[in-house]
Amino acid sequence: MAKVTGLGGVFYVVKDPEATRAWYRETLGIDGEYGPQLSWSEETGEAPYSLISHFKDDQYIKPGTGGFMINLRVDDLDTFVAQLKDKGVEILDSVDEGYGKFAWLLDPDGIKIELWEQVAAPD
Repeated sequence: MAKVTGLGGVFYVVKDPEATRAWYRETLGIDGEYGPQLSWSEETGEAPYSLISHFKDDQYIKPGTGGFMINLRVDDLDTFVAQLKDKGVEILDSVDEGYGKFAWLLDPDGIKIELWEQVAAPD
């Protein structure tokens, strides 16, 4: 039987696609032929995964204005957040939940981005 094997991408409408792609390239360091492109390759010791999560209301998405949020995996959240702050990016909040560290920011179109560093499970 055929099955879904992973998240292929996130597609949404913005006012200026070239400016948004430039922001993702210059601010987050992700680029590709058709826009920001990510590859699965990690050294966390945990199997990487993508999550599709549903919410009853938009409280978790706010102050984002797109009705959805993009979660991006990072290998070192503290260092990445410091790099973003050096570029003048406002970090909305951050938290260490034990199973992972999270930080949030908005892209230039008001889409909320959640940065996530997966923490390997203790032995």
